[in-house]
Amino acid sequence: MTETPRSSPSPYLSLAEVEAVARAAHDGQTDKAGRPYAEHLAAVADGVRTRGGDTAQIAAAWLHDAVEDDRLSREWLAWAALSERTKDIVRAVTKRAGEPPEAYAARILATPGALLVKEADLAHNADPARLAVLDGPTRTRLTEKYARMRALLGLAGNRP
Repeated sequence: MTETPRSSPSPYLSLAEVEAVARAAHDGQTDKAGRPYAEHLAAVADGVRTRGGDTAQIAAAWLHDAVEDDRLSREWLAWAALSERTKDIVRAVTKRAGEPPEAYAARILATPGALLVKEADLAHNADPARLAVLDGPTRTRLTEKYARMRALLGLAGNRP
């Protein structure tokens, strides 16, 4: 009697599991407007999805700020049940202390799949409705910061 091989389950976390990890990691964190941080993560993941991103990119979108915000460690990322592509994208979009914006942009551009995640992140960060609730100086500073990063990434002509 010959057994039919069964497909083995994926060795990676599902998108639902990645979302749960990200939501738990950012639990209690709020954005600059005082909104739950998970709303930003969901918006970036949705932005990646609607821009045609694949599963690895959507997973990275959920986790894109986790290491940068010290919500998950670099060690966690190294050992997590995530594809190397997802891990590479998360590492690429994680800003490093003292890193010039040009070096950050170059790393994103050099990492397959990372530009789409950063584009969705910038689109949500620069959403006029989100910026409108901030004080004038903060709104101006962030608008200029996001515009500069879009230009460094070659996205200046493509508004969100």
